[in-house]
Amino acid sequence: MTSQIIYKGALRTEATHLQSGTAIETDAPLDNQGKGERFSPTDLLATSLGNCMITIMGIKARDMNIDLTGTTLDITKIMKAEPRRVGGIKVVLNFPAHLQLSDKDKTILQNAGLTCPVAKSLHPDLEQDISFNW
Repeated sequence: MTSQIIYKGALRTEATHLQSGTAIETDAPLDNQGKGERFSPTDLLATSLGNCMITIMGIKARDMNIDLTGTTLDITKIMKAEPRRVGGIKVVLNFPAHLQLSDKDKTILQNAGLTCPVAKSLHPDLEQDISFNW
């Protein structure tokens, strides 16, 4: 097993990663009868895309002797109705100003991010709007 989820009531869950014991709590969003005090499940879906992208880019960067420490990602989840679902995810990657890379290195890292497992696992109808700010 990867994780175990406990429904805590009041539209909240607690998911425990079994290997490490770390936990994540979720809450339903304000627009879906929740309090919006934690990540919602759909927030985690959108956030997972960014986490996966920078992790795979970090692996590739390490192999290339490039340090991506300090890179930030801004994630925006776009919801659609009927049926209620995530219709799009906008990811903006902002790299540190001191990071000076060749166009070739940028292309290699961008391709690594764009082909991360989460990006490839999302339904093709879900729009992925990705920007790289070098």
